[in-house]
Amino acid sequence: MIIIDEILISDAVIDEHFLCNLNACKGACCWEGDFGAPLEKEEMEKIEAIYDDIKPYLASEGIAEIEKKGLFTFFEEPQEHGTSLLDNGACVYMTKDELGIAKCGIEQAYRAGVTDFYKPISCHLYPIRVNKDEDRSFEALNYDEWDICSAACTLGKKEKLPVYQFVKDALVRKYGTDFYEQLDETVKHLKKDSPNQD
Repeated sequence: MIIIDEILISDAVIDEHFLCNLNACKGACCWEGDFGAPLEKEEMEKIEAIYDDIKPYLASEGIAEIEKKGLFTFFEEPQEHGTSLLDNGACVYMTKDELGIAKCGIEQAYRAGVTDFYKPISCHLYPIRVNKDEDRSFEALNYDEWDICSAACTLGKKEKLPVYQFVKDALVRKYGTDFYEQLDETVKHLKKDSPNQD
């Protein structure tokens, strides 16, 4: 366990490897699972503000479900808001390209230059999940190992890409450049002291 700026980072975030292999999984994390992508309060407000801009980039079934359920849903088990889901479990913001690979409609709108909101930070950070305890100001970064991502684990090991490096841009987006550089330097120092590790 590493602590940077009072944020706990699990050993798996450092030791495990990961590199998305969309040709293998087709973006299954966008349609598998019981809950929508976790959303922060500011993100819910942002999605409400830009919905008309991102709507043209969404699938018709997603739009229909949003009109029925809303832009987000409160999920009882994790006790948090997340993106709404279709009846088949797919995220309402999911689209698919010509190869059948899942894409985020919010991200597609961002890439088209119509919004400055990239996508929910929980999606950007995946396979890292942030666990919070607001009462104790506790925040921890954990590696969420999921069997649908086995191809990403295999490719990550082949390329020797640790989880924290795979999500570098997301970590910088959420915590800032200084946080990431401190984390990276700490990991390098630990690896230097443990030469048998990759």
